Amino acid sequence: MAKGRPVFNEDRCKGCQLCTTVCPVDIVHMSERINSRGYYTAEVTDPDKCITCMKCARICPDVVIEILREATKEEK
Repeated sequence: MAKGRPVFNEDRCKGCQLCTTVCPVDIVHMSERINSRGYYTAEVTDPDKCITCMKCARICPDVVIEILREATKEEK
C-alpha cells in the first residue's frame, strides 16, 4: 500500500475536529498549539502510521490537509 504524509496548513485550520473523527488508524488529534486565528489546530501524532486513505483531507471543509504521497521502490 502506498505511504503518505499528511501536511496541515495550520493557519487555515479552524479546529472543527472533523478530521479527528475519520482517521482509521487514530493518528489525527487536536494539538495544544493555537494558530494565528486563535484556534487549536489538528496534528498527526505518528505520521509513519498513515495509510494514505485521505479521509482526513476529504472531510476537511477548509481544504487544510494535503497528503504527500511517497514514491514506492517500483516508482523510483
